[in-house]
Amino acid sequence: MFFFTLRRILSSILVLLASSLLVFALAVASFDPIAAFRTRQPPPPPEFFQNLRDQYSLDDPFFVRYWSWLSGVVTGDFGESNFGTPVGPELMQRLGVTARMVVAAMVLAVLLAILVGVLTAVRQYKPEDYFFTFLTYVLIALPTFWFAALLKEFVAIQFNDLVGERILYTLGEESPGIALYGGTAEIFWDRIGHLILPTISLAALSYAAWSRYQRATMLDVLGSDYMRLARAKGLPYRRALLRHGLRNALIPLTTVVALGVGAIMGGAVITEQVFVWHGMGEYLLASIRSSDLNPVLGWMIVAAFFVIGFNLIADLLYAVLDPRIRLN
Repeated sequence: MFFFTLRRILSSILVLLASSLLVFALAVASFDPIAAFRTRQPPPPPEFFQNLRDQYSLDDPFFVRYWSWLSGVVTGDFGESNFGTPVGPELMQRLGVTARMVVAAMVLAVLLAILVGVLTAVRQYKPEDYFFTFLTYVLIALPTFWFAALLKEFVAIQFNDLVGERILYTLGEESPGIALYGGTAEIFWDRIGHLILPTISLAALSYAAWSRYQRATMLDVLGSDYMRLARAKGLPYRRALLRHGLRNALIPLTTVVALGVGAIMGGAVITEQVFVWHGMGEYLLASIRSSDLNPVLGWMIVAAFFVIGFNLIADLLYAVLDPRIRLN
């Protein structure tokens, strides 16, 4: 298990380095940090643009620029934005905001996918199976922004009117200024209230697809020889289902979830816009609009880190779920 883990970590580092090179090449080819100054009237003198090119090292060879950027990223220095502010602190602060939504959405989506996938497989062609199948197809067909808007306009208003107080919030990640006057518990529950609807919006669409994978895998497991052997040896159905069936059925779902991290982070960009969260999605879109190279690079490398990190976790979970995967 030790050498298996070590090999996976080393291969993940190599993939991350290759991703950083690709990310840097695409971003440099797509963004011009001095493009905004070209449209000014009257136009700045040529010396002004040459100073900017020297400041951003635009005349240096590609690999010199890449190495300078990468060595800074390794030490936590993501450079400065076009406005002269450090990218690293701003990116980390916004990452904390987005991470609340993404982690909560992933946990909720995985739990629902396992629960519904197992239920619909065990109750195949029963009313529960037809109901959840219909629901998942509806959720898969709904665009993220449309589903989020429905939650804001109908679920939040109706629920708040029903309970007689404002529990579900539709704007922001926390109430304005609560960090200045609220206690720890008050801030925590305020953030939970702001988190519920974005989490449901982001988790529902992923859960819908993941539950179908879990159902299909569970059906294969239920018809396998080792499940029939376990039942023939007298093992209770529920114990055979949980101990032997579910454990093996989770392996394909682990792959799907790991590959879906990128889709969830992309969905978080849209969800943040709908619910007006000041997270990484807002930072990315603002940086793209202003052709701000370093924030875009920072966002993309952080996203790549989490995608590769979750795939590393998935590789390690394979060895936990199925010991035959462990290589010496």
